[in-house]
Amino acid sequence: MSEYLQATVTVLSLINPVVAASIFVRLEKGRSSSEQFSDAGKAALAIAMVLFGAALVGARLLDLFGVSMDAFSVAGGAVLAWMGFGMIRGGGSSHDSSEDKGSTAAHSLTPLILFAASPGTITGVITLAVAHTGTELPVTAIVAVAIAVAITWVVLLLSRHLGGKKKGLVQQLVPKLMGLLVLAMGIQFGLSGFKSFMAG
Repeated sequence: MSEYLQATVTVLSLINPVVAASIFVRLEKGRSSSEQFSDAGKAALAIAMVLFGAALVGARLLDLFGVSMDAFSVAGGAVLAWMGFGMIRGGGSSHDSSEDKGSTAAHSLTPLILFAASPGTITGVITLAVAHTGTELPVTAIVAVAIAVAITWVVLLLSRHLGGKKKGLVQQLVPKLMGLLVLAMGIQFGLSGFKSFMAG
């Protein structure tokens, strides 16, 4: 159970529903409630498809290119730790640029999807699949993605009622807390992969 909770928190932190919701609000200005509901579903489905694909195919691609699971755990852990550190410091550049794109793209959900299912999130999902299940069916990663995307979908729906409200204290603190969790998970994956690599 702890593995599922750990994996879910990691994926949820990488998707970052709070920032994704702020992007969604910018994208959906002027849209009706029914259109916003439909767009939230489309975005969640697209994010889920990308991350499910990463969980199912990622480990096999590593095997195809001859990259060991332990080596990827170290590399993936380093990427997660770097992302977590950036989130703690503010990570303003990537988030702000995504939100800016959202304000100029006419009803395109692409900025939101690219933010939530970013290369960093994909790397995190593959790292989870490798760390917990190896080359077998990555049940832990799949469950984590399903729960995280479902929560993100709910947050997107709730964000419709926020309108253009300014960021509150919670919206500023939550990404930093998520960043701390991602940093800790990255270090754990990296150390576990390094230990296994040296033992082999």
